[in-house]
Amino acid sequence: MKSQDVRNKFLEFFKQKEHLIVPSSSMVVKNDPTLMFVNSGMAPFKEYFLGNAKPKHNRIADTQKCLRVSGKHNDLEEVGYDTYHHTLFEMLGNWSFGNYFKEEAIAWSWELLTEVYGIDKDILYVTVFEGSDDDDQLEMDKEAFGIWKKFIDEERILKGNKKDNFWEMGDQGPCGPCSEIHVDIRSKEEKQKVDGASLVNQDHPQVVEIWNLVFMQYNRKANGSLEALPNRHIDTGMGFERLCMVLQGVQSNYDTDVFTPLIREIETITNNSYGKSSDVDVAIRVISDHVRAVAFSIADGQLPSNTGAGYVIRRILRRAIRYGFTFLNQKEPFIYKLVDTLGKQMGEAFPEIKTQERLIENVIKEEEHSFLRTLDQGLLLLDKVIEDSTNKIIEGSKAFELYDTYGFPLDLTQLIAREKGYSVDEEGFSQGMQKQKERSRSASASETSDWIVIQDNQTEDFVGYDQLTAEVRLTRYRKVVSKKDGDQYQLVFNSTPFYPEGGGQVGDRGYIETANGGVVYITDTKKENNVIIHITKHLPQHLEQSFKAVVNEEFRRLSASNHTATHLLHQALRTILGTHVEQKGSLVKPKSLRFDFSHFSKVGDEQLQEIEDFVNARIRENLPLVEHRNIPMQKALDEGAIALFGEKYGDNVRTIRFGQSMELCGGTHVAQTGDIWYFKIKSESAIAAGIRRIEAITNIAVGDYFETVEKQFEAVKAVLKNANEPVKAVQNLQEENVELKKQIEALLKDKAKNLKTELKSELREINGIQFLAKKIDLDPASIKDLCFDLGHQHDNLFLLFGAENNGKALLSCYISKELVASKSLNAGVIVRELGKYIQGGGGGQPFFATAGGKNIEGIDSALKEVVNLISK
Repeated sequence: MKSQDVRNKFLEFFKQKEHLIVPSSSMVVKNDPTLMFVNSGMAPFKEYFLGNAKPKHNRIADTQKCLRVSGKHNDLEEVGYDTYHHTLFEMLGNWSFGNYFKEEAIAWSWELLTEVYGIDKDILYVTVFEGSDDDDQLEMDKEAFGIWKKFIDEERILKGNKKDNFWEMGDQGPCGPCSEIHVDIRSKEEKQKVDGASLVNQDHPQVVEIWNLVFMQYNRKANGSLEALPNRHIDTGMGFERLCMVLQGVQSNYDTDVFTPLIREIETITNNSYGKSSDVDVAIRVISDHVRAVAFSIADGQLPSNTGAGYVIRRILRRAIRYGFTFLNQKEPFIYKLVDTLGKQMGEAFPEIKTQERLIENVIKEEEHSFLRTLDQGLLLLDKVIEDSTNKIIEGSKAFELYDTYGFPLDLTQLIAREKGYSVDEEGFSQGMQKQKERSRSASASETSDWIVIQDNQTEDFVGYDQLTAEVRLTRYRKVVSKKDGDQYQLVFNSTPFYPEGGGQVGDRGYIETANGGVVYITDTKKENNVIIHITKHLPQHLEQSFKAVVNEEFRRLSASNHTATHLLHQALRTILGTHVEQKGSLVKPKSLRFDFSHFSKVGDEQLQEIEDFVNARIRENLPLVEHRNIPMQKALDEGAIALFGEKYGDNVRTIRFGQSMELCGGTHVAQTGDIWYFKIKSESAIAAGIRRIEAITNIAVGDYFETVEKQFEAVKAVLKNANEPVKAVQNLQEENVELKKQIEALLKDKAKNLKTELKSELREINGIQFLAKKIDLDPASIKDLCFDLGHQHDNLFLLFGAENNGKALLSCYISKELVASKSLNAGVIVRELGKYIQGGGGGQPFFATAGGKNIEGIDSALKEVVNLISK
């Protein structure tokens, strides 16, 4: 059965069981500080399980893109070495929100697996929760055990511990026992030797879990106690790749048609064969897995970067690059070429991989170029580390520095070290890694208490579109103790005028006022799992009373000005650059805005001026805000509204229109574009391949900008002493500067010519080498010219010149090419060695290289040392 049919049969089965089939959510998580990426099928429905939102249907089924590479669920280092772990995987799932429970979930799973998919029940095992000796609240799941006995022999129902058969969302939150379904696909002979029951949950590659049925019936509190949920839920997840392995009769996920097209393409591109070498096979599996994770992350809006979720994606891609570099001998970018194959495979189920294909290719290719350069740099540094090692052991701290500073992986350091007869101090490396993790954990450590309920009111109204003050009541709060931010309180009200951070716009600030006039300041407003959270350093008194909530009016007004400007900027970019432009991110603050968009070349100065003029023209038109707060999604799209891919929209949406600009948006905006006053672009730059960034200002920030520019201009005129024609004065200075530079160059040439004549007489022969080491007074370019001029006139020439350049030491080494060949001399190696005398380093080609350093006094020592080197 083809993988596409496997997916379709699952969705069709649950559609017949009255489930609403929903598309996969974006893999990149927003508004949940506990997750970077969706790591399980239930993550997009978390707010429903927490009771913070109502699902559109009480029965849902889907296939969800998931990524497990960080935190508790981290499979990254296992990927490639076994046959069933992946970074990106599909999770087929069916969900009940307070509707059916164990009876139906178990019966339907058995029906689907054995009747629809036709899996032999004699190769299946199921597990149920056995209870927990260290937690007397948790008893054996006798209910599930009794239901399973209707479908499968009792000896195939295994009891599992808390680790395997009790599912928890985290340290706090909804949880419950679960039943796993495992499949034994070993050969008949292997089954006769070892009972499959003994291999369940033992990480055996052919006895694997394919489906987990979670019976969510408890809530775990911060103190560890459990309480029954008001409504019981079903949360299931079946590994799509593993299911395909079973149904296609193969022994590895990588032998299914989920991966074989990618593997064949890797074989073709790299001229390597899968199945002939262990190292090559691991590399091919790593690359075929990782390109999926990286491609879908980019399609969902997460670009590689040096922090947060972006760093995770960069790390995955770099792992793939180094496996190709080390084991497939790929020294040039090639992974980006796999995106076309991936699009053909998965574009029907996940159309975003096709619509974003060009962007994905460009980003991956640029990342490959960048990291391959880093690997080259790391190789040079590793050579230096090996040269400095005196006992054939590379210090762990040095190996960690290569990893931490330059991204050079430990296994590659070990591989190169072995080739040269060296080893690596792994314990020292591990100590460096552990210290780094401890620093990171310490910096971000926090402890969150349970919610303390003041009023049993789960409804929460946002009234901030219409008013900046409101009478509110506290419904619940909790305390967060953080090393980074200190003690804070998170407050939830029955209604609020405070806009929570979202859609690129920062959260509102302001204060709440108590009945007796006391004030508690709100320092930020965020949204977590559909709940608006107000952050403050202090807890108000008289919690049961009503409060007056007041938003900082200027903070909101300026944020709204910049948010509306991003909409007009988006319209301008699509009008002037083309409709291929798509928003890829934004940041809206009171003082500035940042807008990221897809475009494959630099935006020129004339185009930037045209874009700025376009936005300002819309501002002068004073276009009114036309807002629809509850319009059906499809109707909004039919009317021309722009939706941002990766954003989570409901069936009904809010649209914001200013003239011809119309977007789906939950942010705050000005009443008419004239309120923006003026729009000014400050910069345009690239942040990734195919992604550009414009930073701009509006409103009073523009006034401040013009005031600063005017002051600077007046200062320039004062310096030029030509207030009437400052431009002409600058042009005159430039012309004078050019003329003076020509005169200096002529003088330097004369100086070098005279010096060349002088230096010829100082050449001496050592071991058949025409040798000269001397400190001279020339700039770097003139020294290089002098070296090559002398080299053209003398054979077997070795030159080392030292010089002081802008307060720093410079060494330049020239070696005739015949000496490089006959005596194995290398200028790059020599200047790296001599660089220690000037407290610096350098490199270059075998016949010419330079080193720079901060110790000018060390030049004489370097010149003396090179005499010893040549004499030997």
